[in-house]
Amino acid sequence: MLDKTKPGWWKRAVAYQIYPKSFQDTTGSGTGDLRGIISRLDYLQKLGIDVIWLSPVFASPQVDNGYDISDYRAIDPAYGTLEDMRELIAEGKKRGIGILLDLVLNHSSDRHRWFLEAKRSKENPYHDYYVWRDGSPERLPNDMRSCFGGPAWTWVPEIHQYYFHQFAPEQPDLNWENPALRRELYNMILWWMEQGVEGFRLDVIDQIAKEPDRYITANGPRLHEYLRELSRETFQKRKGCLVTVGEAWGADTERAKAYSAPDGSELSMVFQFEHICLDQQPGKSKWDLMPLPFVRLKRCFARWQTELHGKGWNSLFLDNHDLPRIVSRWGDDGAFRVQSAEMLATMLHGMQGTPYVYQGEELGMTNIRLPISGYRDVETRNAYAERIAAGIPEADVMASLYARSRDNARTPMQWDASANAGFTTGEPWIAVNPNYKEINAAAQTEDENSVFHYYRRLIALRKEYPVFAEGDFTLLEEEHPKLFVYRREAAGQTLLVVCNFSGENVKWALPSEWRSAKALIGNYPSGEGDDLRPWEAKMLLLEAHEKRA
Repeated sequence: MLDKTKPGWWKRAVAYQIYPKSFQDTTGSGTGDLRGIISRLDYLQKLGIDVIWLSPVFASPQVDNGYDISDYRAIDPAYGTLEDMRELIAEGKKRGIGILLDLVLNHSSDRHRWFLEAKRSKENPYHDYYVWRDGSPERLPNDMRSCFGGPAWTWVPEIHQYYFHQFAPEQPDLNWENPALRRELYNMILWWMEQGVEGFRLDVIDQIAKEPDRYITANGPRLHEYLRELSRETFQKRKGCLVTVGEAWGADTERAKAYSAPDGSELSMVFQFEHICLDQQPGKSKWDLMPLPFVRLKRCFARWQTELHGKGWNSLFLDNHDLPRIVSRWGDDGAFRVQSAEMLATMLHGMQGTPYVYQGEELGMTNIRLPISGYRDVETRNAYAERIAAGIPEADVMASLYARSRDNARTPMQWDASANAGFTTGEPWIAVNPNYKEINAAAQTEDENSVFHYYRRLIALRKEYPVFAEGDFTLLEEEHPKLFVYRREAAGQTLLVVCNFSGENVKWALPSEWRSAKALIGNYPSGEGDDLRPWEAKMLLLEAHEKRA
């Protein structure tokens, strides 16, 4: 169990993301709840994770599944009560598991009391909590587009102004230029710190300094000024022990060094997406599919590893609530589902940074195919309508949804082979993946050769060997079209990670100095010869005394 009173404890930690709506329902409503999470804490303790990233459970109209918050200090009744949250925090602590709240500080719900007051009049003190511009019903302030489709401006006839929203119209952007607004947010964060949370994941935090008149959304000129003030007024009061994660789609390595500087002036770590966007066509949407550029992927990971070493801290992830299941995206969710899921985990968990396991990833859960009526995600439904209207054949539109819809990650957690995968006794809010009878937690926790136990062993290795948190990084076999091989070295330990990123046998000779190395983990039984089997992965360790010998 990690000592979370020590600054920087999160460098050796592994986080687990829960999407509460789809994790565990205890009421028969078809929607997951906080008591459901409490009931599964022993499962998470067995997995070995240290902190739960809890996607939003605040009061919300649920236009964007909780990322439209109407009250930052209240729990949505669909998930439970504030007392349930306090019990979750307390029960987690008993098991060495902290709670990381998902805060949306870029925008609120249009049902938040601040916005209801803001649209009453231009003189209302809450009006300046949001971003307004003059115009007319026929003339928008400019042609900026929302991330979810349509204009980024919505007209309010009562006050003859437009408000700005980077996402859905029901998610008006907050105006961080207003110090009163910032103070409200800081006081709310301090209040949650008093409740005992371990930290915060900050949704699209790189967008808070937007300047829509200049078409600036991410990385605005005052962004780091705001982040330093936010940290100084809240996070730093826990003296380096609070973990803070900044979601930053627009981050590069230089910006990440500012976000996650070792002095703690802004955040603990950055959650960036460069690696996850490489299989998207430049200048096109994520719905325009292309193969994974594997050599570029390796170079991307290597650049983040080497450039942040000693200068910043990265999050390590392949899955989350906004992404399709990685075993379906980059692996083989058919015959080699287990091997490719374990290979991808090996590749990621051997790097420097804090790994994030998304619910079901530790089981090798896969994408789902639904009819368009079965999708619940606002982005997916809008994309379908826009692409059909653009004349794209429906078969092609649906193929892109099957591959990239956010709902792929939002189907219910597959607990067992009973009805609805043990998620609910009612009607689930979104369909359960039909493969739950073959892929579920009950079966895998009993099987030492399962994906679950492979993740459990990977997580334990990070606690045991300092090289995982401290080691430098050297990419090997950079140009190889199928192998991802790298070396980590620190504290008298050298780690070699070898991954066959293909469904074919690959000839590769293990260097002679590694022949006597300790095998930490591998996803196949040890075998003779140098061939790497389909999706094979292995980690080997040499310690200083072994090198001398």
